[in-house]
Amino acid sequence: MFFDFMYNHVIKYPRHYDVKADLIFQNHLGLETSKSWFQSKNYQYALALVFAIEEINKNPHLLPNMTLGFGLYNVMHSPMTVMENPFIWLAGLEKHVPNYTCRKQSKSVAVISESSTAVQMGTLLELYKIPQLTLGPFEPLLSDSGQFPSLYQMTPKDTSLTHGMVSLMLHFSWTWVGLAISDLPKGIQFMSDLKAEMQKNGICVDFVELIPATLESLSSLQNSAHIQIIKSSANVEILFCVTESLIGASFQSWEQLMTWKVWVTTSQWDFASSEKPFLLYSFHGTLIFSNHHSEISGFKNFLQTANPSKYPEDSYFSKLWSLAFNCSVTGASCKTLQNCPLNASLESLPPHYFDMSMSDGSYNIYNAVYAVAHSVHEMLLQELEMQPVNSGAKVAFSPWQLHPFLKNLQFTNPAGDLVNLNHKRNLEAEYDILNFWNFPYGYGRKVKVGWFSPYVSHGQQLSLSENLIEWATGITETPRSVCSVSCSPGFRKTPLEGKPACCFDCTLCPENEISNQTVVFLGVFVKHRDTPIVKANNRCLSYILLIALIFCFLCSLLFIGHPNTTTCVLQQTTFGVVFTLAVSTVLAKTITVLLAFKVTVPGRRMRQWLLSGVPNSIIPICSLIQLALCGIWLGTSPPFIDTDAHSEHGHIILVCNKGSVTAFYCVLGYLGSLALASFTVAFLARNLPDKFNEAKFLTFSMLVFCSVWVTFLPVYQSTKGKVMVAVEVFSILCSSAGLLGCIFVPKCYIILFRPEKNALKGLRDRIVSKETDVLKCSS
Repeated sequence: MFFDFMYNHVIKYPRHYDVKADLIFQNHLGLETSKSWFQSKNYQYALALVFAIEEINKNPHLLPNMTLGFGLYNVMHSPMTVMENPFIWLAGLEKHVPNYTCRKQSKSVAVISESSTAVQMGTLLELYKIPQLTLGPFEPLLSDSGQFPSLYQMTPKDTSLTHGMVSLMLHFSWTWVGLAISDLPKGIQFMSDLKAEMQKNGICVDFVELIPATLESLSSLQNSAHIQIIKSSANVEILFCVTESLIGASFQSWEQLMTWKVWVTTSQWDFASSEKPFLLYSFHGTLIFSNHHSEISGFKNFLQTANPSKYPEDSYFSKLWSLAFNCSVTGASCKTLQNCPLNASLESLPPHYFDMSMSDGSYNIYNAVYAVAHSVHEMLLQELEMQPVNSGAKVAFSPWQLHPFLKNLQFTNPAGDLVNLNHKRNLEAEYDILNFWNFPYGYGRKVKVGWFSPYVSHGQQLSLSENLIEWATGITETPRSVCSVSCSPGFRKTPLEGKPACCFDCTLCPENEISNQTVVFLGVFVKHRDTPIVKANNRCLSYILLIALIFCFLCSLLFIGHPNTTTCVLQQTTFGVVFTLAVSTVLAKTITVLLAFKVTVPGRRMRQWLLSGVPNSIIPICSLIQLALCGIWLGTSPPFIDTDAHSEHGHIILVCNKGSVTAFYCVLGYLGSLALASFTVAFLARNLPDKFNEAKFLTFSMLVFCSVWVTFLPVYQSTKGKVMVAVEVFSILCSSAGLLGCIFVPKCYIILFRPEKNALKGLRDRIVSKETDVLKCSS
C-alpha cells in the first residue's frame, strides 16, 4: 500500500503578534506494509523542507520575530481517496466534512504539492483561494491562469528537453532509437514533441511503448514491452515517465534486457533509488537529464547531522532509521529506537538508498518554502506601512491576500539562483547530464558528465566530457545505434518498403552511373602549365576558374539526401558564392582579353592597369558583394527544415524552406547580372584575332550559362516538392558542365591531341608587326 503526506508549517509571532499560518506540503513517501519497506529517497523531500524552515527561522532579515513550523497530512494517489485528507485538513475534524471547518484559529497560507495531484487538489483549494505551489515537472495545463489562478509552478519550463535529447543523439550519431513513454497527457505531449524534433534532424523511431498508469494494464504491458525490447535493433532507448506512472513496476522483469542497452531518461523517475540490486546493474551507463541548479550551502551538513533524536516527533524518520540500520523499535508510539550503530548517519548509507546531493524535487521544495516566506514578509511590510500596528495587537490575514505578491514574485535564493513564479516570464530549463555508475556493484551513484543550455549559440548548447561516461554493461566503446550502416562508395541506398528512412539496403550502382576517376582538367593544366595555350590566357585565372567549377559540381551534393539544418543553410549560400566566384573569374578573363588587344600602345594609362593586374581585383570584389548578400539573408530569415504535405498525396516530404524568398532571388539576380556582364564583354572580344584567343569560348560558355538559368526560372516556379529540388540540381550541373566544356575542353584537346598547335612559331612575328603598325598610326 502506498500513501503520500503533507507537511503543515505554522508561522508564529511570539513577541508582538499572535498570528498563526499553515503551510501544507504534499509529497510521495511510498510504504509497503507487508515488507516494512519504503522509498527512502523521497524522504529527502521532507528533510529539504525542514532545512528551508530552519534556515528561514535563523534569518534575521526574513520574517523577523516569527517562527515557521509544520504538520503532516496524507494524500492518497487513488482517485477515490485523493481528496480525503485535504478535506480533513480543511475541516479540522477526524472525518472530512465538506463546506465546514472548526479550525477558526488556523491561518493557512499555502499548499506545496506534487503536480500529480495538483489538478484535483487545485479544484478544491481554489474554492478557498488558497495558494498552491507545485514541485513536480512543469505542466502546461497548470499554467492556465483562467482555470488555476491560485496555482504556481516552481519548476522551469521543460520545452528545451526534447531539443537537448536530440542534440545528444546527434552528438553520438544515434539515428535509430526506441521510446518508452508514460501513457499520460504529459508523456503523450513529450512524445509528440520529441518525434517532431527527431524527424527534423533525420533520427528515426524503432518502436514506441506506452507505459500505463493503471494496474489493470500492467501485466499485458510487461509482455508486449518485453517482446518489443527483444525485437528492437536499437541500442538506445529513451525513457520518459511522470510520477504517477507504473513504469518502475513494469521494469522488474526486464533484468536481462537492460544490460546491453543505453538508456536516456530524466531525473523525474529515479531508478537509482531502488533497493533491487539487479535493477541498478541493468541501468548502469544510463544518461540522465536533470534540471540544473546551484548547490545549496549547508544542506549536506544538515543531512549529515540529522537523526531521529533531533526530530523525535517525526515517526517516518524513525521508520527510515530502523530499516536502514536494523534498529529495534519500542514504545507505544513506535518512535523509540534501540540497538542502533553509534556512527549511524544518512551519509553512511549507499547513494541508491539515500542520496546526499539535493534532488530536483527537494530543490523545488526549498524554493517553494522561500517563496511563501518572501510573500508573507512583503505582505506584512505593506500592511505595516499602510496601517502601523500597536504593541500587542494581532495581525490577521487570509490566504488569498498572498496572491498579488506571489503572482509577481521574483527573488534570488541563497544559492544565487533566480526564482520566478510568473509563468509568463518563466525561463526554459537548463540541464545537467548525469551518468549512472553502478560500481562498486550495488553502490549506484550519478556523475555529471555534461550540460545542455538553450541560452548559448546553437553549436555550443551541448557540452559533454566523453571520457567520464561509463556505458552499459558489455559496451567498451561509444555505442552505435543505426538501422542501416552507411553505404560504401559504388553502392547506393535502396529504401525498404514499410520502413523508416533510416532503414535501407545498399545495392551496387549500375555501370556508367558512377565514376571512380577524378575531374582531370585541372591536372592537365597544371602538368602543361608552361605551354603557350595555358600561359596565354592568364594561367592563374584558369586555375581559379577550374577550382571554382569543382566546387560548383560538388555543391549539388548538398541537395541530395535527408535534409537537416546545416544542409538547408549551405545549399543556397554555397551555390550563390561558388557560382559568383566562377562567373566573376570569367568576367576577369574576358576583360583581360579585351584590354590585351584594345590597349597595346606603350604609355597609355589603361595599359598600366592591365600590367598591374587590376582585372583580377574583380574576383574578390564581386565575391564579397555576394557574401554580404548571403550574410544579410542568414541574419534576417535563414533557410530552415520544413514539411510539404501537399505535393504528393498521402506523403509528407521534408524540404528546405528558403526562409526569405526575396533574399534568394537577390542572390540569383546578382549572379545573373554578373553572367550578363561577362557575356557582354566576351561578345565584344569574340572577333579579336589571335591564335590563342579564348574570347569565342568565353562567349559561348556564358551563352550556355545564361540560357540554362533563364530556362530555370519559369520551370522552377511551376514545380513543387522533390521536382523543384531536381530542377535546381539539374541547372547547377548543366551550367557547370557548360562552363567547363566550352572553355577548357577545346584547350585540353589541343594540349593532348594536337600539340603542334600549342607552339609560338610565327606568333612573335605577328605580334611585333602588329605593334609596329599601331605605332605608325599613332605617330
